[in-house]
Amino acid sequence: MSTVDDSVRELLLLMPRLVGRAKKLPVPAELRSFALAPRHITLLAYLLFDGPLTVNELAARLEIAPTTASLMVGELSRQGVLQRTECPVDRRRTIVTITDDHRPAVERWLSAGANAWRKALAPLTREQRELFVGTLRAYQEAVCEG
Repeated sequence: MSTVDDSVRELLLLMPRLVGRAKKLPVPAELRSFALAPRHITLLAYLLFDGPLTVNELAARLEIAPTTASLMVGELSRQGVLQRTECPVDRRRTIVTITDDHRPAVERWLSAGANAWRKALAPLTREQRELFVGTLRAYQEAVCEG
C-alpha cells in the first residue's frame, strides 16, 4: 500500500493530464460561438441530468448567488441555449431548461465525460463511489481554502 505522500505524488502527476484532456473535449460546432466557460458547462450539466430547474435551485447547486445564476441564465437565454418559462404553480418563479434546438449538442458534448466516469466508477461499490466523490469534494474545498 502506498503512503499518503506516494498518493499525493500520483495525483499531482495525474490531475494536470485529466484537466488537459477535459479541456480538449471539442465543443460541438453548434455551441462554439457561445464562448462557454467551465461555469456554463456545470450549469448545462445540472439542467441535462436533473431536468428543468428554477434559478434559485441552479444557484444553490452551483454554490453561487441567485443574482449570478440569473445573469448566467440570462446570457445563455439571449443566445438561445436556454429557455426561461414561468412556473405554472408560482408565477414568481422562473423555470430554466435547455432549448430543444441545443439539447442534442449539449448531450453529445457532455456524454463523453459522463461515459468515461461511468466506466471508471462501475466496478466500485456504492460505498467506494461515495468515498471517491467525497474525496474529490474535500480536495476541491481544501484547494479553495488556499
